Amino acid sequence: MDQRSDETRLSVSAGSLTGRTMVRVQTFALYGSLALIAAVVFGSLSVHPF
Repeated sequence: MDQRSDETRLSVSAGSLTGRTMVRVQTFALYGSLALIAAVVFGSLSVHPF
């Protein structure tokens, strides 16, 4: 019983602390992935391997 309450308390405190941080990380990951896709597309357009 005590272990479950500790896990719940830990997850709640971690969620409240990292709520805004997770949004920033997700936003950074989204823009980073879009930039990576754009770089690969433009790179493949400028280089003709075949």
